[in-house]
Amino acid sequence: MATFTVTHAQRVDGIAVFQTLENTDITIGQTIVVANVGNGFNGTFIVQAVPTYYFIGVGIQGDYEYDYDATILNQLLVINAGDNVNRDTATGTITWTQSCTWLSTIAPVEEFLGIDGATANDTAFLTTCVAAANAWCFKRRVQAGYHDSLTTVPDGSVLLGTTLYAAGLYRERGTTGDSYASFGDMSGPPLMTLGRVNQLLGVKRSQVA
Repeated sequence: MATFTVTHAQRVDGIAVFQTLENTDITIGQTIVVANVGNGFNGTFIVQAVPTYYFIGVGIQGDYEYDYDATILNQLLVINAGDNVNRDTATGTITWTQSCTWLSTIAPVEEFLGIDGATANDTAFLTTCVAAANAWCFKRRVQAGYHDSLTTVPDGSVLLGTTLYAAGLYRERGTTGDSYASFGDMSGPPLMTLGRVNQLLGVKRSQVA
């Protein structure tokens, strides 16, 4: 769960736009909870747009219209019936709770690793790795501009990428250096690289200056 500070709010033609102090990874189709803003703004909403310009109303065709000469960052647009309220400073919070369940169990990771959890501690750590992989892979997809469901994995490629990341986290347990722990005289295989994971997730590699 993440909580963001509201700095400004407005409502035009039954559409509310909130500006937050911080940049967020919230995107279209995700649910937010607005609290302590007042003026009928409080409630639970689905984000309809993430505009970067000043919202001026809804056109006759139902399109959202903006003043493209006025850039405003960190905005979230939602449907919110009520009287028009001019954009003004506001207080309050926006809470975003995300719980990605693309990997709903540890079974795909165990299948990938070719092992079962030997102890309750192993199983617990596998569960932790799965939760971390779900959260990280979902966030990477959001940052790349995808609008995914939190509960339905987009495709088999993304599922494999999430599984690979979870397996990599598990195998890094107890490592020191650039290879997995091994009982052999030689070092184990190299640690997981994010290149393959990002490829499966459909995410371009990071840009290097």
